[in-house]
Amino acid sequence: MNFGIGTGTIVLIVIALLFLWSAIKILPEYERGVIFFLGRFQAVKGPGLILLIPGVQKMIKVSLRTVTMDVPPQEVITRDNVSVRVNAVVYFRVVQPEKAIIAVENFLYATSQLAQTTLRSVCGQGDLDDLLTERDKINKIIQEILDRQTDPWGIKVALVEVKAIDLPEEMKRAMAKQAEAEREKRAKIIHAEGEFSASAKILDAANLLSQNPVSLQLRYLQTLTEIAAEKNSTILFPLPMDIIKPFLKGLKTE
Repeated sequence: MNFGIGTGTIVLIVIALLFLWSAIKILPEYERGVIFFLGRFQAVKGPGLILLIPGVQKMIKVSLRTVTMDVPPQEVITRDNVSVRVNAVVYFRVVQPEKAIIAVENFLYATSQLAQTTLRSVCGQGDLDDLLTERDKINKIIQEILDRQTDPWGIKVALVEVKAIDLPEEMKRAMAKQAEAEREKRAKIIHAEGEFSASAKILDAANLLSQNPVSLQLRYLQTLTEIAAEKNSTILFPLPMDIIKPFLKGLKTE
């Protein structure tokens, strides 16, 4: 008889422990529990110790930490009919746990699908040059659209970053040729500007020398001196009449 009472006590203890195990829940700081009472939403609780009535109350855990979601590469045809592959990363978090559970079946999957379609739509509305040079603007537009669309789900989209834009090989070669042609164009412009500047300086020097014939003769003699520095060269040069005119006048006078 005593054995039977002992067995019954043990059974009651085991049942009580199982009841407490299913009734007591502990949530960390970054989680909240959405409580349903007989299928109806009751409250959002946590963090810390939570007591539930087994069989009557049900709790679904929701993390409030920021989720980093990688958007798979999407095939996009730009406004100027260029086919590219674009991928991105989305940063978001749950701010209203009850909406994230009640308003949408799977908020992670729904946000991922919405990010993919929005990425294709926004990138397809611009030219290829816009995708390559105005990435910050595109990130901002996608972030605003996603944040507005996910607000009824209790989700806040904080940031969207376009990670990479993969171009077709023929487009890469065309852009490389364009960049090379642009560099050659700039080099020719710089060279032409240098020639123009040098020509202007030479013209100024010629005008200055032409104002004084003696200066022109001195420049001529200086050039001869520079040429004569080459000892292994035989040089034939004309003698200007302006230099020998004084001597000719002296001979005529005699």
